[in-house]
Amino acid sequence: MSLARVHNFSISLDGFGTGEGLSHDAPFGHAGGRLHEWMRTTRFWHDMVGEPGGTGGLDDAFARQFTPGIGAEIMGAGKFGPPGWHEDPDWKGWWGPNPPFHTPTFILTHHPRPSIEMEGGTTFHFLDTSPAKALETAREAAGGQDVRIGGGPTVLRDFLAAGLIDHLHIVVAPILLGRGVRLWDGLEDLQKDYEVEATSSPSGVTHVTFTRASL
Repeated sequence: MSLARVHNFSISLDGFGTGEGLSHDAPFGHAGGRLHEWMRTTRFWHDMVGEPGGTGGLDDAFARQFTPGIGAEIMGAGKFGPPGWHEDPDWKGWWGPNPPFHTPTFILTHHPRPSIEMEGGTTFHFLDTSPAKALETAREAAGGQDVRIGGGPTVLRDFLAAGLIDHLHIVVAPILLGRGVRLWDGLEDLQKDYEVEATSSPSGVTHVTFTRASL
């Protein structure tokens, strides 16, 4: 069976995966871009946005694991758009006409709408269902490849609580947010089911990977 994987998900030292006050102009609320500064300097990021340059090294190596072997993605409504996006029939996500997913992408929402076909192989599908059912649907669409669980923190927490994540890559950024949406709440003793490795980067972030012990 294909794996459910999480890659490049950044949290603060106090465990917040996004800030408070999300809006159209502030996708991560008061956190701004601070959670993801480590990624924006990498060659992977520069390649993805069509710009030259970028750094190699450890951060780039981890960031590049985002794509290989992925056949579908699942994300929450809060990653797809700002609060209230479901009231805008023209909203097609943050990423422009050619989103970076290039696979069937399933958005978990209480406000389903018809699928949207984008450039580059991304098609957005909208589901009002449980994590387990969403993963079953995404695996069918992935054609034997793995499914990436893209976030945000509430969706990751729900999938982890249901025991559905096989590989989890968390990037701990050296900042304190104090408020927002936390990842780890209610997931006590999660580490018992995984082999955990932590690797510090010269950029100041720590890459923490959780790999299901039974794999």
